[in-house]
Amino acid sequence: MKLIDLHEDLAYSNQQGIDVINGNIQSSIMMLKEYDSLIFASIFPHVNTWDERSDELTALYGTPTRSTNFSLELFLDQVKFYYYLDRKNLAKIVRNLNDVNANGVKLLLSLEGADVLRDYNDLYILKELHVYNLGLTWNYDNKFASSCMSKRDYGLTGEGEELVKLSNKLGIIIDLAHAGKRTVLDVASISKKPIIASHTNVIKLKNHKRNLDDEEIEAIVKTKGVIGITAIVSTLKEPTINGLIESIKYIGESFGWEYVALGTDFLGIEETPKEFENILKVKELAKAIEGHEDEVLWNNAYRVIKENLLN
Repeated sequence: MKLIDLHEDLAYSNQQGIDVINGNIQSSIMMLKEYDSLIFASIFPHVNTWDERSDELTALYGTPTRSTNFSLELFLDQVKFYYYLDRKNLAKIVRNLNDVNANGVKLLLSLEGADVLRDYNDLYILKELHVYNLGLTWNYDNKFASSCMSKRDYGLTGEGEELVKLSNKLGIIIDLAHAGKRTVLDVASISKKPIIASHTNVIKLKNHKRNLDDEEIEAIVKTKGVIGITAIVSTLKEPTINGLIESIKYIGESFGWEYVALGTDFLGIEETPKEFENILKVKELAKAIEGHEDEVLWNNAYRVIKENLLN
């Protein structure tokens, strides 16, 4: 079975002492070898801390959640870990489109939150490091864009517009998971390439700040992008595998099956949906969407990768 997962926190969890190579918690390189898999491997260069923002995040996700500040050192450490996996032939970093179709576990490096970038020209450095997916925000605003937690959803700034335009030019996918509504609509209006929301769900099914409403979904669809349905239990109508299936079917049946994908957020979540405890359960998910499994689990995300990387 071919599988693209639009968001997994391998490097961050490795820093927390979790065995992401041979382990059996949510996901690991060993488990991913069960598939012909490509993982959007998150770089989450944030320092955890407790403060007033932690209270807001805890209320949002329903479990104790620390707020964060970004760190260039953590960015480098996580990139180094992925390159270690590559050197050891445990996984292959995607450097070009040909690598997407290579054998074994593939990693498409993905920066979650643009805070570590000093200005939009730092994208040239990301390009050299083969970081081909860029999340504009995490759960707080930055100088490029407003987040889903924004108290004043200002959308893209002037610097943010330049970031999107240069990302299009360099073949870096723009990821709107965690973005505010105004940011989603602004990016969709100026991007010349398909965009994604790598790990999110649907407001129509569960009213949650991390979820997308129909206007946001439609805006992403108009770019020929994809929405990655996630396993974050607080964002699901039902905290089970059926909740995931319902979200997938909502996008597929309401907006088109070519616009829905999977972005589990495995190794970045404390709790998993019932009967969807780890990446091996994707096989059960595939049975539930039989007839559309190839689109959802590979073809749709592959199209977005191809249209962005071919520049």
